[in-house]
Amino acid sequence: MDFKTVVNDVADVLKDIDSSRARFKSSRPPFKEFQPGVGPYGEPQLVKLVAAGLNRLSRYGGCAKTMRTPDLLIEEHWALEIKIARPFGDNGKSAENWSVNLLHPYSGNTSLLGDCLKLQAMTRSEQKGVIAIGYEHVPAQVSLEPLWKAFEVVAASVLSIQLGVRAVAIRDGLIHPVHQRLVVVGWEVG
Repeated sequence: MDFKTVVNDVADVLKDIDSSRARFKSSRPPFKEFQPGVGPYGEPQLVKLVAAGLNRLSRYGGCAKTMRTPDLLIEEHWALEIKIARPFGDNGKSAENWSVNLLHPYSGNTSLLGDCLKLQAMTRSEQKGVIAIGYEHVPAQVSLEPLWKAFEVVAASVLSIQLGVRAVAIRDGLIHPVHQRLVVVGWEVG
């Protein structure tokens, strides 16, 4: 199973989660007190839903599971770490420190760069990769593209992490008034 397929499948599962939450719009918010849609979910809750969604696809054969490290294991295929990039909160206000989830360049922290270092140290046989799940307005009020580029530059130039070619899957039409576009971006980690 190639990495681009996994990134696209994650985007499809997230879009499906978002669409299924639309049915609950009039009766109750789907996640805590937030507005309906996939955008407000926290990382642990979202990764569990992604694993369940992937396991409904025949090509995964029930082999996707959540763990402490890595966040998402697709047994015998991929060990994946996942982070969320959300420049705006559920209320539409700018989120503080949202880009730190990707760019904090130190071993042992919880950023996507730290996750790359953690994956490199793992002895599992699966291929390794990182995925960022981003949300934008349509049109973007804060483009995520500079964040992706900064991640790649810091990974390669500062930490000497070998990343594969960026895989991107975009899904529009999310139901949340702030998190309108889903951008799933991933890199294989060498």
